[in-house]
Amino acid sequence: MKNLLTLGFTLTTAVALAQTTPTTSNPALAVPPPAAPVQATPSPLTYYGYVDGYYGYDIKYANGNNRQPFLYSHNRQNEFAVNQAVIGVRYDDGKVRGALGLHAGTYVSANYAAEDPVLKNVYEAYAGFRPFEKAWLDLGIFGSHIGFESAISKDNWTLTRSLMAENSPYYESGARFTYEVGPKLTLAGLVLNGWQNIRETNQAKALGTQIQWKPSDKLLINSSTFYGNEQPTDAARRRRYFHDFYISHATTDRLSLALVFDVGKQQNEANNGHDTWHTGAAFVKYKLAEQFSTTLRGEYYYAERGMIINSIKPVATDADFRVAGGSLNVDYAPARNVVFRVEGRYLNGKNGIFARPDNPGNNSYGNLTSSVAISF
Repeated sequence: MKNLLTLGFTLTTAVALAQTTPTTSNPALAVPPPAAPVQATPSPLTYYGYVDGYYGYDIKYANGNNRQPFLYSHNRQNEFAVNQAVIGVRYDDGKVRGALGLHAGTYVSANYAAEDPVLKNVYEAYAGFRPFEKAWLDLGIFGSHIGFESAISKDNWTLTRSLMAENSPYYESGARFTYEVGPKLTLAGLVLNGWQNIRETNQAKALGTQIQWKPSDKLLINSSTFYGNEQPTDAARRRRYFHDFYISHATTDRLSLALVFDVGKQQNEANNGHDTWHTGAAFVKYKLAEQFSTTLRGEYYYAERGMIINSIKPVATDADFRVAGGSLNVDYAPARNVVFRVEGRYLNGKNGIFARPDNPGNNSYGNLTSSVAISF
């Protein structure tokens, strides 16, 4: 009986092996392995958030807690503050897209001071779709098409913004048409309410263009323009022409370079000529170690009669604005979504541009700024 049971077990095992084990050397005839789990399709709906807390200190500055009137980001000194806190949601299914983001902070108080109170805390709010393949049409409030630097500090090479960034648009409202010519070239045309304003300030609309060419993963070239009348309704029309150009290049795995140049013109009060302003900056970014980097920035800003930086409608008796300087920052990123930054900055001007109560003719200005920024 025992021998019969042993024989039955052996035959059963042989049959089972015959059903699961290939008997041929041809892999195509082998029993396939179990199917891999089906990967979940990424959701078109995403959420994001960002907080930038900072402390700044101005050297030999006795004008209270506000920094210079032409600085709008990290613009408080000797005070712990939040430059910008953002939270939002975005939707993009490849054919339809949109976004809604809200923000608060000293950046918002300074840059949105003239906006409707209901709209001041709107970081972005737009809806768009593809009218045809490779094109997008968006309407609403979105980031500016002008400039190498953005409102989000962590995305910039330096902690504070350059003078050219502080005195050109961070945001816009209107219609934006984007066409992806190819993986290396993108074109955009815009119809806007104006130069960094959500609500319309007159009955005229402004126009903008942008060309971004990326011939390689290491090189980016940008050209952006703006044209419009930015005077209030009760003021005489003065057409404004502006061009922003920048080029950035990742020279090595550690070294990156960028050059930025802006130039603008606006009709003067007599409409028989133009007030001109131009500004430039150079950036050298170097990766010191896996978690450390540093950026050196040199910049200048010149504006006839303080055009834009002091007034949108200067008069003939207003003084020219001339400032040059530099900054050096060190960044430490202990995690992928956190960065701690420290920056020292020095600016030098003319005509007592940095006047202090104890020194009305002062032409120099220096500050220190530190920041911790987290994104999610």
